[in-house]
Amino acid sequence: MTPAPHRRIRIGIDTGGTFTDVVAFDESTGELVTTKTPSTPGNPADGFLAGIEKVLGIAGLPADSGDAIASVSHGTTVATNQLLEGKVENLGFLTNDGYEQVLEIARQSVPDGYGNSYFWVKPDRIVPRDLVRTVVGRMSYTGEEIRPLDEDGVRAAGRWFRAKGVESLGVCLLHSYANSAHEERVRQILLEEHPDAVVSLSSEVLREYREYERSMTTLVDAAVKPKVSRYVSNIKTRLDAYTSADDGRAVPFYVMKSNGGVLSAEEVVHQPITTVLSGPAAGALGAALIAEVAGFDRVLTCDGGGTSTDVSVVVDGEPTLTTEGTVGVYPSKIPMIDVVTVGAGGGSIAWLSPENTLKVGPASAGADPGPLCYAKGGTDVTITDAHVVLGRIPPHLLGGEIPLDVDAARRGLEELAARLGLGVEECAGGVLEISAWNQANALRQITVKRGLDVRDFTLTTFGGSGSLLLCRLVDVLDLPAVLVPPNPGNVSAFGLLTVDVKNDYVQTAVTLQDQIDLGAVGGVFDDLSARAAKALVEEGFADSEHRFVRTADLRYFGQAFEVRVPVPEGPMTNELVAAVADAFHAAHRGLYGYDFASDPTQQVEWVNLRVSGIGPIQRPEIRRHEASTDPVPEPRSIRPVCFDAADGYVDTGVWWRDDLRPGHVVDGPAVIEEFGSTVPLHPGFTARIDDHLNIIVTRQEQA
Repeated sequence: MTPAPHRRIRIGIDTGGTFTDVVAFDESTGELVTTKTPSTPGNPADGFLAGIEKVLGIAGLPADSGDAIASVSHGTTVATNQLLEGKVENLGFLTNDGYEQVLEIARQSVPDGYGNSYFWVKPDRIVPRDLVRTVVGRMSYTGEEIRPLDEDGVRAAGRWFRAKGVESLGVCLLHSYANSAHEERVRQILLEEHPDAVVSLSSEVLREYREYERSMTTLVDAAVKPKVSRYVSNIKTRLDAYTSADDGRAVPFYVMKSNGGVLSAEEVVHQPITTVLSGPAAGALGAALIAEVAGFDRVLTCDGGGTSTDVSVVVDGEPTLTTEGTVGVYPSKIPMIDVVTVGAGGGSIAWLSPENTLKVGPASAGADPGPLCYAKGGTDVTITDAHVVLGRIPPHLLGGEIPLDVDAARRGLEELAARLGLGVEECAGGVLEISAWNQANALRQITVKRGLDVRDFTLTTFGGSGSLLLCRLVDVLDLPAVLVPPNPGNVSAFGLLTVDVKNDYVQTAVTLQDQIDLGAVGGVFDDLSARAAKALVEEGFADSEHRFVRTADLRYFGQAFEVRVPVPEGPMTNELVAAVADAFHAAHRGLYGYDFASDPTQQVEWVNLRVSGIGPIQRPEIRRHEASTDPVPEPRSIRPVCFDAADGYVDTGVWWRDDLRPGHVVDGPAVIEEFGSTVPLHPGFTARIDDHLNIIVTRQEQA
């Protein structure tokens, strides 16, 4: 059976530790199809392909429908997990003679939260000292050659790395952001002497000044390149089975990037570091679109999974970006959606400190053995165990597919409660209270610490566990409302279908505001735009489809760090430069509470120029539904639920989400369940179904 030629679907696939989430968008009808399939950690490609076959079947298409698949977009955690687990081995570093200690020296500041360097232990360097080699040669900060490259020294280094069996190499030479000639020649020589080597150049990974950050980012890229390349290439090869029978067209395969865009599989293997926050970025973008359509322009996203919760900020439909991110202990100065992760997922373990105080996370029971209630050999009390004992989630998951052992969870909580001298309900409530405050502190970190008032934002919760503590988050943070989208467990996969192709390019060009050479700055922007346009053409976008976004990193002269501000389109003029400076003053005031706009003695300095090239795609339409004229249906069941240990269990109505239509209102105490998620509605809260089938939760007095 050959599918009708007008059936063209785009598929988004987000691979998690337990389930692989799949969403398909039919471009001709606008219909969305969602499903889940078990992940296959041994070979994630198996679960990936099984998800495609399953969603094709639901959409009524044959399993070999290569003609019908317009594209496949994927959110992957391969690079993230490798870095979080610290599995960085067989990595070498080549830098300038005399600078072999750049990784050890790093920066004089210590991470936030330590306050005093005596309490902070510097993590091990990403490359041990014995695998660092140096080479003679030097460029100036303007790109002029001060000392010629010692090519014999480079050859000796290549042979040395080959003899050591070191195949992943990072190269970072001083001021290569200004002139990359030495680095490019180094790569040629290294590959001549060591053909099996995988080489990352700092001038290609991060064309910015600051040697430590550029070195670390380049080494992270080199570290993850072999594994990401194998993973992506494996899936790409398996996808070739869906090649079009009509014209031999291979299915376009895109991988989510940390910056909120996607990149073709052919290109992402050359830029693997851009995927380090692939999964969380997709979730933030999907939630951003859903909230924007619902009428909310300032949104906090909260993606709760089995191991952790990821939070981010969305303003005017756009998640905030940062270049100061870290993955594990490794700083990576690439553009990425500003996501903060906290160990507060469903599998997070409750434990006692040496002082006999209750702690929750970041260690997790994961999916195997999982929480006690999974009855798979777990030995530790988890957040999920606390929820099921209190009745806030049903005694099963996924609509009954996975039964839960409530008695096993209760026995574990009884033992933990006895050690604390508490009742079972008090102990379970304490576990959830600590988890809620962990999430609240993460949300404060991306708002209050960025100069934003958390009370100005609507919270959007999604993921399997993202909505379980929303009422407590409203109380703790004084939030105005919470939005829970339909199919919250598939929001990250949905987000993959909303993502444009996006490439970022940067060039350091330090100059004071009153000394700017308009022609030189315009020339840099033109060069970056040309590079972005070339990449978009290679991705298959016509010139008429190209969009370019210009930004610049500015600071006050003497400051160590910059603030990024937009640069309007058009030729560089004095008026445009002044407008950018005004935007910088305003952004600085918003972040730090002051600015020097009225102080003529404080000069503004331009540091980095940036261009993002964007190839737009057709986004799924989030449809509006007519309000129901029927009364709110009766709950499908009643079960005892404990919302407060002091009040004990109260008989609580349980609604199935699909029974609720636009205009329906449910007052707490209540529980709203669906296939992959649950919303416990505490007393004093109310839930309204909006025109897009979102659940909008507010306090009853605000409703």
